[in-house]
Amino acid sequence: MNDLLKVPKTPKGVETLNNILSAATQLIYERGYHGANIGDITKLAGVATGTFYVYFDSKISLYRYMLLQFSHSIRRELAEKTRGCKTRREAERAGLVAWLEYVRDHPYVYNIIWESLYVDRKLFTEYYETFNKAYVSGLKSAQDNGELANIDLDVLSYALMGISNFVGLKYCMFSESEVDFGNVADEIMKVLERGMFTDYIPAAPVPVPEKARDMNFRVEVDFSFLKQKGKESE
Repeated sequence: MNDLLKVPKTPKGVETLNNILSAATQLIYERGYHGANIGDITKLAGVATGTFYVYFDSKISLYRYMLLQFSHSIRRELAEKTRGCKTRREAERAGLVAWLEYVRDHPYVYNIIWESLYVDRKLFTEYYETFNKAYVSGLKSAQDNGELANIDLDVLSYALMGISNFVGLKYCMFSESEVDFGNVADEIMKVLERGMFTDYIPAAPVPVPEKARDMNFRVEVDFSFLKQKGKESE
């Protein structure tokens, strides 16, 4: 981490760094990484532009540090909220609720993390691959204990992360009304425990007469000449 951040040695330095991080978070949230320049960040933080370089070598160093800190913050929060869970099922449900609460309390988190896709695709990949590695480790323990079926854990990990990500978007960013995160987590657990499909067997399809294909010409039957031919033969 020291290659990203010069750690302050005094309480005042910590406060200054906190102001810079807070300003950067707000501006990247509002404008995106490329729209937030160092001058605007330091102005909002209430410090001189040169003060920025006391802590960071560049804006990309600042952003990389922010991603790393968010990653650790999220995983620490989930670990604390799932500590004491006796089964993987309990841990998954508690983790879902904890994630939704985290997003509610940190509404800028999606913007900061997903902005990495446009800053440096490698950062975006590393963020989720690092998260996946830790997730798979926990799932592997549960699988070894017989709690999980024989499923590819990378596939399962990304499927679960996908559920959490998009449910978080729905109920923490799109929804304007108060949501019971416990109920949301319970609905997701129903899917994980029982699946989404029933034993429904579709009825046999009713045969549909084959339609004539489109033709370039239209010829209609004419019986008049048949009647005329009959008279001629009498």
